[in-house]
Amino acid sequence: MNIERKTHTLDAATLTLGRLASRVSHLLRGKHKSQYIPNIDNGDFVVVENAKNMKLTGKKAINKIYYHNSHYLGGLKKTPMSYLLANDPAKIIEMAVSDMLPPNRLKTAVMKRLDVKL
Repeated sequence: MNIERKTHTLDAATLTLGRLASRVSHLLRGKHKSQYIPNIDNGDFVVVENAKNMKLTGKKAINKIYYHNSHYLGGLKKTPMSYLLANDPAKIIEMAVSDMLPPNRLKTAVMKRLDVKL
């Protein structure tokens, strides 16, 4: 099976975060192609531009908090979205897209085809 990969360029300033992440995960998995097979990685490359100008709805920029737990006592780490917007807005898009992909062995290879630019 010959896989042809195209490069799609999306602008983060035109779509809200959830709609952008949904569109990116759809393109990365190759679900827009007629020869889509769930267990074969035949998706395309995706470049997301203007991550620092991404649209957010409601009060997400103020209230949303990302959690990470090391499972040790006192190991809960909280990172507010406002901190990530100021320091690393590309990480917000990467986490949103990663959460929309299925947790299987293809996920790491699929995420390597995502390029987020500020």
